[in-house]
Amino acid sequence: MTTAREIMTEGTECIGADETVLDAAKKMTGLGVGALPICGTDDKLKGMLTDRDIVVKVLGAGKDPAEVKAGDLAQGEAVTIGADDDAEEILRTMTSHKVRRLPVIDGRRLVGIVAQADVARALPDPKVGDLLQAMSTD
Repeated sequence: MTTAREIMTEGTECIGADETVLDAAKKMTGLGVGALPICGTDDKLKGMLTDRDIVVKVLGAGKDPAEVKAGDLAQGEAVTIGADDDAEEILRTMTSHKVRRLPVIDGRRLVGIVAQADVARALPDPKVGDLLQAMSTD
């Protein structure tokens, strides 16, 4: 069975919890991504920050992205997947937590990100349909 390590995007960059949302937006633009893991000064994963979070929770709320810290938008414990977990486990985790991207952890270290599209490419068609249907429902 295909593992997270085999389908993830490596070289994932974090945004520091103390960095601003504006810094995060610039980093997302530079990297051409729509989400960044939020990492604390202890190198521990604090959460994920998405472009949608920036629009809805900062801009839409009338807040200044140059003042809001990325860590302020981290909510609870980050949902992650182990590097050696298989595609079925990734599917279950994405579906149960309704997330489209999962940070991949090897021990305590962030080693990559698995996106919904990565899982879709790794699974047989019926499973892909199940994932897409689960992510589309409220």
